[in-house]
Amino acid sequence: MPKYLIERNIPGAGNLSAEQLKAISQTSCGVLNKMGPQIQWVHSYVTTDKIYCIYIAPNEEMVREHALQGGFPANVITKVSTIIEPITSE
Repeated sequence: MPKYLIERNIPGAGNLSAEQLKAISQTSCGVLNKMGPQIQWVHSYVTTDKIYCIYIAPNEEMVREHALQGGFPANVITKVSTIIEPITSE
């Protein structure tokens, strides 16, 4: 199943409180539960003004639908071609 990197422009994202991040996570998980097991949220990275999310989904349209239903921006969605990590060098 393809993986996608989603870039969400959220000014001040790095200043969101633990409570706010929990609420965002709960909204996301609620939408995922309604959409079914084909789409999965792996994890997200919160930076100063953006949140980068990794999702597993059959297609980009499903990722966009999740964002729409959750009320989240999905400014850039990129399909991951491959993953490299330190073990790749061996």
